[in-house]
Amino acid sequence: MRMLPSFTLAAALGAVPVVAPAHPHVFVDTTLRVVTNAEGMLEGIEVSWTYDDFYSLLLFADLGLDQDGDSRLRPDEVRRLDGFDLQWIDGFEGDAYLLRDGTPIELGRPEGRGTTVAEGRITSTHFRPVSGRADGVVIRAYDPTFYTAYTLVGPVVVDGPCKAEVIPVDLDAAYSLAEELLYGGDYDPETEDYPAVGEAFADTVTLSCTG
Repeated sequence: MRMLPSFTLAAALGAVPVVAPAHPHVFVDTTLRVVTNAEGMLEGIEVSWTYDDFYSLLLFADLGLDQDGDSRLRPDEVRRLDGFDLQWIDGFEGDAYLLRDGTPIELGRPEGRGTTVAEGRITSTHFRPVSGRADGVVIRAYDPTFYTAYTLVGPVVVDGPCKAEVIPVDLDAAYSLAEELLYGGDYDPETEDYPAVGEAFADTVTLSCTG
């Protein structure tokens, strides 16, 4: 998880059984906006996470929000959610990974860009500064542990003279890999963490620039 869960959330999520093809406990729709300058140099990436209904409901309960149970929050309640998922634990990389020529690109600390609630689902947005040329950069959004499943939705917006191409993931291949790692080797669920298969379930975004 990206943050330290409270007792309520940890207990509720921990009660969900871990099954190979349905391992994720949290499901998040993700949108990306890449910011470049006129010369095609990266300035940052804006990430929005829209949490599934169940996780949103757990957060409402955990924070004592939505007392009338209508899944609609007052403005002051929405403000209480600001930054709730930016309290990252040590080692958490933000579940957004950028590569240039196969080499990881370092992203800056997240800057909150607000939180909204619509139809019972929480959406939070943050911005991470990043530098270097944008052309040829590869972006993937995933949780290595596959505890959280990210689904890239909508087009990837690019500000500046660049464009983004989205290569959809081959889900059949991803599930086959997960099953092979779980059942085709020496994996022991009693002593080992779930195999790091999250990247296999991620769409691939490639940037190209002109000028």
